Amino acid sequence: MNIEASTSQPMPPRDIYSISRLNREARSLLEGSFPLLWIEGEISNFARPASGHWYFSLKDEAAQVRCAMFRNRNLVVNFAPKNGDQILIRARIGLYEARGEFQIIAEHMEAAGDGALRRAYDELKHRLQQQGLFATEHKQPIPKAINRIGVITSPTGAAIHDILTTLNRRYPSANVIIYPVAVQGAHSAAQIANMIQTASNRNETDVIILARGGGSLEDLWSFNEEVVAQAIYNCSLPIISGVGHEVDVTIADLVADFRAATPTAAAELVSPNQFELRTKLQLLRSRLIQSNKRNNKHRQQRLGWTLKRLQHPGRRLQEYAQRLDDLQTRTCKTITSQLAQNKLEQALLYEKLTALHPARQISNQIQHCQTLTTRLRQSIKQKLYSKQQQFLGQMKVLNTVSPLATLERGYAIVTQCFASEDSKNIDKPTLVKDANSLNVGDHVTARLHSGKIKCNVLEIENE
Repeated sequence: MNIEASTSQPMPPRDIYSISRLNREARSLLEGSFPLLWIEGEISNFARPASGHWYFSLKDEAAQVRCAMFRNRNLVVNFAPKNGDQILIRARIGLYEARGEFQIIAEHMEAAGDGALRRAYDELKHRLQQQGLFATEHKQPIPKAINRIGVITSPTGAAIHDILTTLNRRYPSANVIIYPVAVQGAHSAAQIANMIQTASNRNETDVIILARGGGSLEDLWSFNEEVVAQAIYNCSLPIISGVGHEVDVTIADLVADFRAATPTAAAELVSPNQFELRTKLQLLRSRLIQSNKRNNKHRQQRLGWTLKRLQHPGRRLQEYAQRLDDLQTRTCKTITSQLAQNKLEQALLYEKLTALHPARQISNQIQHCQTLTTRLRQSIKQKLYSKQQQFLGQMKVLNTVSPLATLERGYAIVTQCFASEDSKNIDKPTLVKDANSLNVGDHVTARLHSGKIKCNVLEIENE
């Protein structure tokens, strides 16, 4: 066996990183590796401290990241972000060195997707409400008798099929005029507004149904345009809005004279049930026949009574003279009774006037004022007592947590002052919590319940 001595190689010097250096270099690496990015996500944990800076998290279905937007940048944001908003930001990647946290610094923020549409919807809704387009007094009543129905919708959509099916089932005799428009797309809002104006100018229907099937907020956006709202408001015919499903509420629904939950509900609103109409018609026919029979019988009876009541003119004059005497007697009695009633009312009014005399009113008000003064004094006493009890309770709590109470039990607060190299400036005293932070010979100050003592460290014992 041959044994050879190995020659040891010298170890290279270690490059030891401090935490501050590590975070600083990691930050430089992140900021230098990513350009400005566009990032979309949902806001959570939104905070707005007194400094004016914004701190929040952006999240999606699987992850989240901390974000910050400083005051000089968020001043130009034209909406108030809140938790749950979907936003789009232009940001740079960074790292918060103090805590070693990965974060995003936002430079620009805007609402994203449905959030922007929802904000535009709320702004238009508020503006139109201020202009009075939703006012109840402007809405027209729906006619009770409807023969001609106008429908403004897509001629190929599900809404027109539902409306025609419902009308054919409930009210097949109704005349339906379809005003075809596009209910979705770039120019659909202008088409809808023009068709509403056309239907209003023609005045060939008793009522108008504005309808569309369900969809997302973006799909229904044509019915959230101001041009459509103004057209509905200026229409001379009653308009029933049946846009989307029951949960969809558009600007057109709010301006329309009546809102139906669905296109089918709008058709049901303007169409009576044919079976109910037949039943009602039969009932009216039966009542008309019975009424004619009763009228004929009544006329025959009156004719017979008239024949029996035919009398000689002299006898009629005697009856009139007797009736005149009777009316004269009744008139005298009525006048006498009315005079007595007037006297009684005069006496009652005099009593009321006496009760409303200024002297009596002043006396009542003085008593009321005295009562209120007594109640006010009692309330003030009760309030002062409550505040005193609250103040005493707070004094007890404050005394419990006060360091002076701790000193009173025999404890002391030990501090140490460090002098700078020129021995002229003395730093702020440092609280001594660990005996190992002192050296033998150091000067310390012990704060007692009453007074202070200056001490020199003679020996340090570790427990």
